[in-house]
Amino acid sequence: MSLVVFAAGNPSRGDDALGPLLMADLEALALPDVHLVSDFQLQIEHALDLDGQDLALFIDAGTGTPAPFVFSEILAATGQASNSHALAPEAVLQVYADIRGRAPPPAFLLCVRGAEFELGADLSAAARENLSAARAHLLRCLACADATSWRSKASNDPLKARGVLSAVWRIR
Repeated sequence: MSLVVFAAGNPSRGDDALGPLLMADLEALALPDVHLVSDFQLQIEHALDLDGQDLALFIDAGTGTPAPFVFSEILAATGQASNSHALAPEAVLQVYADIRGRAPPPAFLLCVRGAEFELGADLSAAARENLSAARAHLLRCLACADATSWRSKASNDPLKARGVLSAVWRIR
């Protein structure tokens, strides 16, 4: 099974470093068949990274996310802006569906709760605890990286998650 992992965040903005910190953990593992994509924010071009993948994972920090994290399946979302320089994961999936004319691979979001996102701030104590819990969950998911297994580990269904997690994404 091939997996693409997107991590978004700015390490210079306090808890926004949660995504890049989890990405650094993944880079150290050097997992086969795992394509890693890290950026400050998701963009239209990231839809192309979904080509040839069986599964996708988006990792980021969120301010309104229940602590310590939310892990949920997400779906492509019509009606989301796809002409911006910063997109929600559902919008990236929709761009893929629009340009390829087929459904994107099953996709999940690991959104870790952050509290302090100020420029130059360090990772908050709460974010460190949430990072530890998210890291453990991520390793459990990677032990069996397939959509069926991940659905059993997801915190809610994709239709309910769509509105909640999109709102979280926009808040930050």
